[in-house]
Amino acid sequence: MPSAETPSQPEPERPTSPQLQTKGPRRRLAVGVACLLALSAWLLDQGTKLWVERTMEIGQQVDAIPPVLFWRYHLNPGAAFSMGTDHTWVFTIIQALVLAVGLFYLSRLGGSWLWTLGLGGLIGGVAGNLTDRLFRAPSLVDGSFEQFGQGHVVDMIAVPHFAVFNVADSFIVCSIIGLCALMLFGLNVDGTRDAKNTSATKDTEAN
Repeated sequence: MPSAETPSQPEPERPTSPQLQTKGPRRRLAVGVACLLALSAWLLDQGTKLWVERTMEIGQQVDAIPPVLFWRYHLNPGAAFSMGTDHTWVFTIIQALVLAVGLFYLSRLGGSWLWTLGLGGLIGGVAGNLTDRLFRAPSLVDGSFEQFGQGHVVDMIAVPHFAVFNVADSFIVCSIIGLCALMLFGLNVDGTRDAKNTSATKDTEAN
């Protein structure tokens, strides 16, 4: 008699790293809060720049909280904190790319207040300096684009032994540091956290 064929067994699925969902805002709320923060950062940045342009002369310094904080009107053709002043157009392209990436991740928000605040601050800060690159001289002069994308960024915050910077720079640097820390500790943009990273964190706290 022919032996009965043994039914083939399905191949076991490969184990995947489980993800834990943290408590946080829903996607719509997270996107709304991030957009509001980005808009607030942009308005604060542009508002302080307009104030400096209308009330101070280039190079002028005014005491704010001496001797630790001063207002100093400075035009910066380079990156944050006056770095790379000879390559303005390069930083314009980089800022445009960072803004595009930030807007892409904006649609994936939800579940993490920290990601919401970090991403909103980054978008607002980058948009603030990019506005200067595109719409301030020498990019835009008398209504015409002379050197498009090479506008000088207005800086005004001066502290001892450090470069002059602005509100946008502050949002950018703080947000990047925060977002890098979130990625280092395994917290994803959608609020999920790898169980492996969670277990490792608990073991570290226990020790």
